[in-house]
Amino acid sequence: VQLVESGGGLVQAGGSLRLSCAASGTTYSINVMGWYRQAPGLQRELVADITTGGRTNYADSVKGRFAISIDNADNTMYLQMNSLEAEDTAMYYCLAETWRFPEGRADYWGQGTQVTVSS
Repeated sequence: VQLVESGGGLVQAGGSLRLSCAASGTTYSINVMGWYRQAPGLQRELVADITTGGRTNYADSVKGRFAISIDNADNTMYLQMNSLEAEDTAMYYCLAETWRFPEGRADYWGQGTQVTVSS
């Protein structure tokens, strides 16, 4: 599975951005896709994830502000980010969790897209 993120950039606090993650390759094996972020000096953390069935999970820090969605027909995942805060500044990474027999689970990461929120 190959993942390509896009949509990052510089935005003022209170603004919005929409991230996209396009998957290609053996996309039939994807069970869950997610967005993670990593700020300088901090560990990578989960932002939100979504199953191919549409079940979502969010970090407490983004609940009510971010919305994750998936278009299974286009194999693309989105993250709509509203009411952005300076604390949201980070590199955002796309993750695909796959499972195939007999290999089992395998995780794939995108190259990341930078989000910078100016206060």
